[in-house]
Amino acid sequence: MAEAAKNPVGQQQKIIVPNKHGEKLVGLLHETSSADLVILCHGFRATKENSIMVNLAVALENEGISSFRFDFAGNGESEGTIQHASFRREADDLHSVVEYFSGVKRAPSAIIGHSRGGDAVLLYASIYHDICTVVNVSGRYDLKRGIEEHYGKDFMEVIKKEGFIDVKNKSGDGNYRVTKESLMDRLSTDMHESCLKIDKECR
Repeated sequence: MAEAAKNPVGQQQKIIVPNKHGEKLVGLLHETSSADLVILCHGFRATKENSIMVNLAVALENEGISSFRFDFAGNGESEGTIQHASFRREADDLHSVVEYFSGVKRAPSAIIGHSRGGDAVLLYASIYHDICTVVNVSGRYDLKRGIEEHYGKDFMEVIKKEGFIDVKNKSGDGNYRVTKESLMDRLSTDMHESCLKIDKECR
């Protein structure tokens, strides 16, 4: 059961939505009482507090449009662990959010994603055909690119042997684990083929 705290129009309202894995997704609703509702999706290692998400929400609010920015599982205030390579899982999280708002008679009219969130909104639109406007901001087109630079040249040997790769950045903070399952999910995700499955009526 999703939890929501009641706030007046024009203020941010925290809403908690369970995903299909039983994890709580935390988000903020910018309520303007508009008929339209836009869902905002952040990029990798970002959160709903990322300046791009906040600026988009404020810009929409200034136009009188309600929006909801939330943390994918494993990010920000949401439960779970970061799944670096699993793009479909974030499309599933987005589906949980869309279902929640549809259930309270606020079916979203648009989804906007930045970077990795851009891939999530495209994958969502290729699987579910219930959003009429999809905006991809700088989403990666070829998901096979950039893997060596993140995981190392011998990433396939390591993941076959260990079942995972622990990735560390140069400063040593913000480390994360890539599982074999999530890496295979990424390598098998063809954004071009996915985009061809989006409804022709979708903007």
